[in-house]
Amino acid sequence: MNDKLYSITELADEFDITPRAIRFYETKGLLSPQRAGATRVYNYRDRARLVLILRGKRLGFTLEDIKEYIDLYDADRSHAEQLAHLMLVGRKRITELEQQLDDVQTTLGELRKIESEAADALRKRGLDPEESVREISKKLPTKVGA
Repeated sequence: MNDKLYSITELADEFDITPRAIRFYETKGLLSPQRAGATRVYNYRDRARLVLILRGKRLGFTLEDIKEYIDLYDADRSHAEQLAHLMLVGRKRITELEQQLDDVQTTLGELRKIESEAADALRKRGLDPEESVREISKKLPTKVGA
């Protein structure tokens, strides 16, 4: 077993997050560091939990889902419930992402249609659509599409 201890700064630097984020995870019951006086001290288990938290967040899981998953690790030594939970929240997240993908594809299709219609309208006026876009870009205070 790894007996190395980590400071909040070491973990924050290692995972490119802020100490404030780590303290936030503590308030949510996801991490429970030991104390050496007033200093938080994290062990290998806390570090491993932080890896799971950050991975779960990257995948879009809620902190509640992440906490349930982590808590099941301690409650079920066979890890069967933990794995089933992972499948359940994973399936939920897949469904959410597939819906978002459908929504994005629909939006992209609508935007492409609008762009095509606008380009056709400019051509009917005898204007080059790309030149028109360059000209209007120069006049706008913020660069659209830049």
